[in-house]
Amino acid sequence: MSKALAGIRVVDMTHVQAGPSCSQLMGFLGADVIKIEPPAGDITRRQLRDIPDADSLYFTMLNCNKRSISIDLKSPEGKEVFADLLRCSDVLMENFGPGALDRLGFGWEQVHRINPCIIMASVKGFGSEGPYASFKAYENVAQAMGGSMSTTGVPEDPPYATGAQIGDSGTGIHLLAGVLAAIIQRQTTGRGQFVECAMMDCVMNLCRVKFRDHQRLAHGPLVEYSRQDFEDYTPRAGNDSGGGQLGNAIPCKPGGANDWVYIVVQEAVWPALARRIDGDRLAADPRFETIEARRANQAEMWRLIGAFSMHYTKWELVEILNEINVPGGPIMSTQDLANDEHTRLREMVVPLPHPERGDWFNIGCPLKLSDSPVEMIRSPLLGEHSEEVLGEVLGYDVERRRTLLESGAIRGRPAAKA
Repeated sequence: MSKALAGIRVVDMTHVQAGPSCSQLMGFLGADVIKIEPPAGDITRRQLRDIPDADSLYFTMLNCNKRSISIDLKSPEGKEVFADLLRCSDVLMENFGPGALDRLGFGWEQVHRINPCIIMASVKGFGSEGPYASFKAYENVAQAMGGSMSTTGVPEDPPYATGAQIGDSGTGIHLLAGVLAAIIQRQTTGRGQFVECAMMDCVMNLCRVKFRDHQRLAHGPLVEYSRQDFEDYTPRAGNDSGGGQLGNAIPCKPGGANDWVYIVVQEAVWPALARRIDGDRLAADPRFETIEARRANQAEMWRLIGAFSMHYTKWELVEILNEINVPGGPIMSTQDLANDEHTRLREMVVPLPHPERGDWFNIGCPLKLSDSPVEMIRSPLLGEHSEEVLGEVLGYDVERRRTLLESGAIRGRPAAKA
């Protein structure tokens, strides 16, 4: 069966997380992703290693379904190989600092001249222009400057970064949308274009409901929040849902770090929930009869629900909630998810072998297409496909391949077994 992106070739110069998360999704969907690495390799191959001299999980989990060719782009021969790859590719992806590719001779204008049909996709921390363009960006810096941290946590504590990598992988997903849009537009125009995603911009987009609330403040308090001790900005509101329906995390027995269930008390389900907790008496309590009353008295409402929930484990409580159609889900730890029947059935936890590190698992593709099933292929070793790309993609003969490898312009290695 053909894949959704079969026939699309991606030259992937990205490293660390934001760019590789995008190119890996493209690989999952069938694109031929050729990862360009310097002779030392992507820096994440060596970061946070758990097995000496093996590629780290940081690298392997973000670089499946790619081929690796190692090119010395400081050498004339390496630049020539790179230019040849651009001529026969659809997308170039990069996430270097501002001006880095221009200094190598491969800025957008030069790339567009080499191949007018190519799409150049760029990840930057703060974009290629503006007062912050030269700032260095990392995941939590993007969260800090994009509005996420100021709205995460509780007012009396420091701002918190979220564990979800919304700055890096969140930007990668935005970039995927931009690249696919450019591919579709090229079918009409015949031209490539420059696509840019800034991490700060993407975090702001993911925080759009917080900017909704920021503008609502001009017309009165944010009544859905359990606390009102804030001024002219959207607050850190703990686990309040911050939406039209009240929601919060509720403790369960035996009281461990993740023995919690998140519950959303919709208007329609309150009577059934109240009766399950304390019969008709609570269902008729005027403090909670209407959504307005529950908002005004939500601290007491959550206390009563919590006193009830502590008699049950999180899974027992979820079963009760499902019986009465109350939205709720257990707080699932990484251990829970790694061993969960549902995540394995959905192929979101995928076991893989690796020639250096043995068996491990990766997070699967969240994009499920009925006519483009995903076959996950483990991440490449550094330069594993150098000769393959030179021969199959670029059509270089044996002598030219040998000369490039001997000169050091290209680094190769014997093909791995697994």
